[in-house]
Amino acid sequence: MNHKPSSYIEQSGVIPYRIREGNIEVLLITSINSKRWIIPKGMIEPGMIPQDSAAKEAWEEAGVIGEVLPTLIGTYDYPKQGSICRVEVFLMPVETVLEDWLEAQYRKRQWFSLEEAIECVREVQLKDILTTLHSLV
Repeated sequence: MNHKPSSYIEQSGVIPYRIREGNIEVLLITSINSKRWIIPKGMIEPGMIPQDSAAKEAWEEAGVIGEVLPTLIGTYDYPKQGSICRVEVFLMPVETVLEDWLEAQYRKRQWFSLEEAIECVREVQLKDILTTLHSLV
């Protein structure tokens, strides 16, 4: 039986990126428990717009700072603890990479080519969002 949730846990996230030698590179982080490659994301903080909340997640989870671009580039869903999270995804050109950050002891981070990033993430909708980056950046 295909059960559709009546509501979603709303989250926001960013695709941190940089341009190196004319190529887009995406920063992915590992999840804390399964160690799979994901983007920085989390619950939208009360009183914050999704872009600002996503920027805070990028700082906490990945140790990167930048100005999140205002345009929503897509959404994706993933299961978490019996619920479904819906993530609003934004782009963030990285301005600063910190040597030490809040969740450094729990996560790895790594720069990937766009093609490698598409291969590394598990969520099909996130893969689709990543494939659109060439036309957005």
